[in-house]
Amino acid sequence: MPSSCKDIRALLATCLQNSDCVLIARHTPAECLRPPLVDGLPTRCQQLKKGYGDCKRGMIDMRKRFRGNQPIAVSKEIEGEKGGQLYGGGRAVGATPGGGGQGADGDLDLVEGRDGVWRRREG
Repeated sequence: MPSSCKDIRALLATCLQNSDCVLIARHTPAECLRPPLVDGLPTRCQQLKKGYGDCKRGMIDMRKRFRGNQPIAVSKEIEGEKGGQLYGGGRAVGATPGGGGQGADGDLDLVEGRDGVWRRREG
């Protein structure tokens, strides 16, 4: 369920268990999440802490009440994948009404005629 925060909570718990604050300094994870120890956590753990807080706040946000929180995309950000569509359903650059496939040279197969009607390219 996208509105649940248990997946990011598990990632945060794993990150805290592997941090120097817990392993070397022998603090509890709860102590590591409070100042001044939170500043010594790795950047990834700090980001997960912020994301977990945002997720919990999103559960009571009235604007997200029906849609719920967005699913977490932590792995996409880490692996460097680019985001999906910007809007609507068309590509951001070179989009044409009615879609159309791409030819062998990468150009779109649809062209706009003089009368403003989109037609398939000939030849």
